[in-house]
Amino acid sequence: MTLASRAFAQLATWPDLRQAVPSCGQGQAVVSAKGEIVHFHSDRDVDLRLTDRAIRRFARDLKRSGVIRIVPGSPWVTLRLDAASDVDLLLTLVSVALQAQQFPPDTVDRPLMGCNDQRGAGFVKADLGAFW
Repeated sequence: MTLASRAFAQLATWPDLRQAVPSCGQGQAVVSAKGEIVHFHSDRDVDLRLTDRAIRRFARDLKRSGVIRIVPGSPWVTLRLDAASDVDLLLTLVSVALQAQQFPPDTVDRPLMGCNDQRGAGFVKADLGAFW
């Protein structure tokens, strides 16, 4: 079982979440009553939708983790699942995302746009560009 499939299976047991087809059409998604939360694009790359408020609050820690890519202007962050601890981080951030949905939108929250996979912002695509 891959780390992504393990995370997906765990999230499938959460009462507020259900499996869906992602709006980008790539992989699998997990959604709440208020919209898409997670897109699983591969065995390792996952896009997670956070509010701007949450991204601002945790930006330093997210960047420091080394497994998260923050794309400027995007409400999605991309996680690279390389270890069991990365799955734990994803589950924690999904909880943060669900809690954030309970509050009125931040005045600077951007409208929901396509996930980072559609922007070519995943780790593999971005990392290849760094070498050329």
